[in-house]
Amino acid sequence: MGSKDIPNLISVLRILLVAPIVWLLLHGSYRGAMLLFLVAGLSDALDGFLARQFNWRSHLGGILDPLADKILLVSVYLCLGWLGVLPQWLVALVILRDLVIVGGALAYHLTVARLDAEPSFISKINTALQILLALLVVYDRGFGGVSGGVLQVMVMAVAFTTLASGVDYVVSWSRKAREGCRSRMDAFRKPVKALEKQTKEKSQK
Repeated sequence: MGSKDIPNLISVLRILLVAPIVWLLLHGSYRGAMLLFLVAGLSDALDGFLARQFNWRSHLGGILDPLADKILLVSVYLCLGWLGVLPQWLVALVILRDLVIVGGALAYHLTVARLDAEPSFISKINTALQILLALLVVYDRGFGGVSGGVLQVMVMAVAFTTLASGVDYVVSWSRKAREGCRSRMDAFRKPVKALEKQTKEKSQK
């Protein structure tokens, strides 16, 4: 284990924070949950900074970092939906999008080629808005003072970007899958055509 593993360890620690955050939310300890949620957010920023600044990047880190974010966000949204703090339709939409993305990524990886997915611009916006909405809701429950109008606008913004990013992933990966299949077919046809050419030349002799 070396310096390059530090971002991965931070991602693992972020995953371990999920259980106490969920426990605090379900027991109504919103201030404690808010504190741990902020720690998780800072850890996300820290491991990203270390990976970029010192080039401590790895394939495992490319999986662990978004996985930690997804586990945290999905767990928090499920809790807030269960508690009636967030609309259940929004929670269902967020989870459905993630299931579509994970399912599509797995299918692409298994049938087309190894997938090294980079989040799209709209996906980054969606993730940021999801985090901000969760923070605002938990803060409002713990400390108060957040306008209901602001929360409603945030709910609609998260819903819109969730739909948009989900459609964007489906369209872009479908295009990549077609291109990948076409490349594989071309690679298969080249030796076949070469063999046919050789056979034809021999027959002419």
